[in-house]
Amino acid sequence: MEQQVETRPYVPWEMIGNFMVDAFVGYGVPREDAEICADVLMESDRRGIESHGCNRFKPIYIDRIERGTLLPVTNLEIIKETPTTVVADAHDGMGMVASYHVMKMLIEKAKTYGMAGGAIRNSTHYGIAGYWTGMAADEGMIGISGTNARPSIAPTFGVENMMGTNPLTFSIPTDEEFPFCLDCATSTVQRGKIEYWAREGKDTPAGMVVARDGSDLTDSAQILEMLVNKQAALAPLGGGPGDETGGYKGYGYAAVVEILSAALAGGEFMKALTGVAEDGSPQMYHLGHFFFVVDPDAFIGQDEFRKVAGDICRALRASQKAPGYDHIYTAGEKEYLAWQDRKDKGVPVGEAVQKELIEVRDALGLDYHFPFED
Repeated sequence: MEQQVETRPYVPWEMIGNFMVDAFVGYGVPREDAEICADVLMESDRRGIESHGCNRFKPIYIDRIERGTLLPVTNLEIIKETPTTVVADAHDGMGMVASYHVMKMLIEKAKTYGMAGGAIRNSTHYGIAGYWTGMAADEGMIGISGTNARPSIAPTFGVENMMGTNPLTFSIPTDEEFPFCLDCATSTVQRGKIEYWAREGKDTPAGMVVARDGSDLTDSAQILEMLVNKQAALAPLGGGPGDETGGYKGYGYAAVVEILSAALAGGEFMKALTGVAEDGSPQMYHLGHFFFVVDPDAFIGQDEFRKVAGDICRALRASQKAPGYDHIYTAGEKEYLAWQDRKDKGVPVGEAVQKELIEVRDALGLDYHFPFED
């Protein structure tokens, strides 16, 4: 199939990483924490998941710090701990920082006991879920994670946005150069993708959004406004509002993530996560996340596990292709190929993000000159 040619200018990885670290520090994030946050955002762009990379640096993190709905200093509190579990409170700090420290704890517990699980309450956006499951895969372990979010998804047969896009994510080590990594929303499209389309002036494909009045919505900027105003909702994975195309499956998985994200840590859920108070003023998001780590050595052994996982992926890719298609992918493969293409080039940056980078730089008086300014 024809490959799309990249026309946007690239910013070198070292430059964009250093800039985001310095910018986070400029807004009060401790440097060690800022390095974690910048790496999570860059990992999203390394994998080609631009809806959660530099595209979200200013609107989701910097702007929220300025509004006071995200605290730059993360005071992570361990509420409960056993040899195989952790429950933590992020106290409205950086969700990426809280998740990093909890995952490090769980990985060490799983190395000792074979499995470990944890949950965080009162947190904020934690970036791509695949970063956290990938931490486990890097250690030869299975990683599972999910998070709730601002209400966006309507239940099957409904039109009201009740649950977040709630990713249910797995990273599984293989004997190949990349793990199997399934990282996707439980809606037909994630909110971040619509934000990206709106910033690029692109329409949202029809059928992905359920309007309260039954109309078909494709204007991305309008959709974002209607989601906030509760006049539209994202369809669950499989589609909606009915169950003819299997939308009840996405609805069910979204509910699983909502329950585990809130109930395991005793956190808030659904309409309590809007980030907007009843009087319309901004308020804390109080998101919840959950994580599980499984060590294959506690089962059949890591080498055999990796080989079987790799054999399954290779068999899938070698199966018969549909007419007009020349490649079958397994989860994580496209992200690996995106990194192979971008590792020596940097991150491609569109005009909207260029303006935001310049805006943040100038506001802080940082000494950076980006390639797209030449």
